[in-house]
Amino acid sequence: MKPSCQHLCEAFQAAMDVLAKPWSGLIIATLEGGALRFGEIGGRLAAISDRMLSSRLKELEALGLVVRRVLPGPPVRVEYELTDTGRGFGEVAQAITRWGEMLAESAARGVEARGVEARGVVKSGPRVARKELATKRARARSAQARVTRVTKGSG
Repeated sequence: MKPSCQHLCEAFQAAMDVLAKPWSGLIIATLEGGALRFGEIGGRLAAISDRMLSSRLKELEALGLVVRRVLPGPPVRVEYELTDTGRGFGEVAQAITRWGEMLAESAARGVEARGVEARGVVKSGPRVARKELATKRARARSAQARVTRVTKGSG
């Protein structure tokens, strides 16, 4: 049994368990347009490996979100399609898209805010500390190079 967050309902946790797995949400969203064969899904999600795609499709099938249909041949073809439960993800995908747009806007504002930080208004955090350390090291190397040039030039 997975540990749960007591303040969240089990239905929410079940949905998040599906979406938390890499590629699951993208596979479901890809199948929103209708039934596709394995290679077509992989072609639309170019970065996913065949092994990962196969694994996720089996998991989604076991959860009742995807149905695997074998079409008689020759050649025998296999296609995957969303079940009614799987198609329910469409509304969730739209909500996630809206939230993603909000995140992108927030990140853009954050970049502007970091520009203010760079001008010296606020500086904190490990990223800023690493950048400051790198700047100090670069200045030290530059100063050392100037000293070396001056020393060699005067010797």
